Amino acid sequence: MLRILHSLPRTHKLLILPVATMVTVLGTHKIISAFDTLGESAPTAVAVNLPSNLLPEDVQAHASTSPQVATPPLAGDAHGPVEASPIASDDATQHAVPLASLTPHEVVDVSFLAKHDDNGGHVGTPLKAASIATDTAAPTVKEAAKLDTQALHLAMQLPWNAPDVEDYEDIGGTSYEDLSADPLILSDGDIDLEEELAAKEVFVPSWETYTIQPGDTFAVMAERTLGLGYSEVMKLLGEIPEKKALTRWRVGDTFDFKLNETGDLLALRVMKNARTGYLIERNIEEKSFEVTSFEKAAQATERLFAGTVNGSFAQSASATGLSYAEVAELSSLLSKKLNFRRDTRRGDKFEVLVETDMIEGKATDSRILAARYEGAKMDLTVVRNSADDRFYTPDGHSLDPAFDRHPFSGSYRISSSFNLRRKHPITGRISPHRGTDFAMRSGTPVTSPADGRVVKAAFQANGAGNYLVIRHDNGYKTRYMHLSKRLVSEGDRVSMGEKIALSGNTGRSTGPHLHYEVMVNNSQVDPMRVKLPESKSLTGQGLAVFKKESQKLLAKLENDNDGTVVASRSASSSRPDGS
Repeated sequence: MLRILHSLPRTHKLLILPVATMVTVLGTHKIISAFDTLGESAPTAVAVNLPSNLLPEDVQAHASTSPQVATPPLAGDAHGPVEASPIASDDATQHAVPLASLTPHEVVDVSFLAKHDDNGGHVGTPLKAASIATDTAAPTVKEAAKLDTQALHLAMQLPWNAPDVEDYEDIGGTSYEDLSADPLILSDGDIDLEEELAAKEVFVPSWETYTIQPGDTFAVMAERTLGLGYSEVMKLLGEIPEKKALTRWRVGDTFDFKLNETGDLLALRVMKNARTGYLIERNIEEKSFEVTSFEKAAQATERLFAGTVNGSFAQSASATGLSYAEVAELSSLLSKKLNFRRDTRRGDKFEVLVETDMIEGKATDSRILAARYEGAKMDLTVVRNSADDRFYTPDGHSLDPAFDRHPFSGSYRISSSFNLRRKHPITGRISPHRGTDFAMRSGTPVTSPADGRVVKAAFQANGAGNYLVIRHDNGYKTRYMHLSKRLVSEGDRVSMGEKIALSGNTGRSTGPHLHYEVMVNNSQVDPMRVKLPESKSLTGQGLAVFKKESQKLLAKLENDNDGTVVASRSASSSRPDGS
């Protein structure tokens, strides 16, 4: 019971304790009354020490002359009746009265509730119960007083003098105190644990990554995320070599940035493609930017794919695991010597060795190193030459013609053919068309059909618009008209397949297209019918170096001893011919 009482809050103690004390005293009264009924011949009374102000007036008058009464022996006690111990007290106002003649209110003094001190004790006059002697020898006055004090302490004083709940804890438990609200003091030196743990660290700027969300523009992101003003944004766009790196974003693209401790931009890192990008460093004091190009380190990985034609060649090649771009490159490469509709048969086999650059775990910039086709009607093996990045047969014959038929990649519709008797679409008169027009959107890349040098780059408002003229090494000349942009200048050296311009609709033109002319001995000829120069072959030292390189690549096609990945699958198709 004491354990339960100790666990209660102090307020509940003060409310319950008087009731508990009253129940205890009344229970004692009940027991004594039972003793009274047992002893019929001897009247009994229990001497209690009460303050005189708690005694009724008739009792006070009787108490001064009432003799002390001996209590009856307890049931089963071997000792005879003993006399009650005399009341020992220095207080003249204390008297001995029969307990049975008192009311409950007179038994309990509750005045201590209003006088409760801060230490959990009380001030006032505590009730002292007389001790019931159980020894054969009557105790002395000093012993009786000692017994009275012990009994009173046990019955009434112990509960509210016990320590509070905060001081009486079991082993274990937890704490709900917040360190930041009530810092823990470790020693007498007033050391704040929070300050000790939160030691000040030096701020080190680090790279953060932002992913483009729908509706994002660089101007908005520069203001919200990078803290740049409009004038700084325009200044940065003027200094970066390619504005597209900052203006043409797609949802899901990312860029990296670094901020200082106050949130000001220190550096910006944007990628132009998977390999190259720009590092933009900001001078906060001068409000200027320094742009530097960089290229990510790549690790080349070789992969070998093998397959069997079963339907179209494109589907069969894709079934081996080649990407769409790799299938397109392989088809374009073999088509220079192989007619897929005429020369391919079901069951033909092919192998292709691909080199891929791995950048941060992602495959980029794959290149075909060698390929072999073994067919019922034709066998073809080609190897890339690292010296000029072109393909040759193992004996050094070039796979590329000396002159491409079309000055672009892909296929575009001919909107107007070479025709010396054509009627002009605007004037209606006979006006020879000395070139070939290809219908294509403005901005389509235009490439050089062969090696050569730019001899003319100009603009003609009422005629050709932006145009270029290139003199090739074999003596042929080519002319390109109505361009939206020229990418080379007069005197520049160009190579076969190099991008030289963008198609457009400038000058005297009825719509976006490319006008392409081929001149032999300074006379225009039909570009789609003219005989192209024969391909060149490697000779001398160049041929020796190529054969040495090709032996290694051809060995990998024969047997995959270098740990490359081999894929061999086939795809069925209802079409018996190639793509």
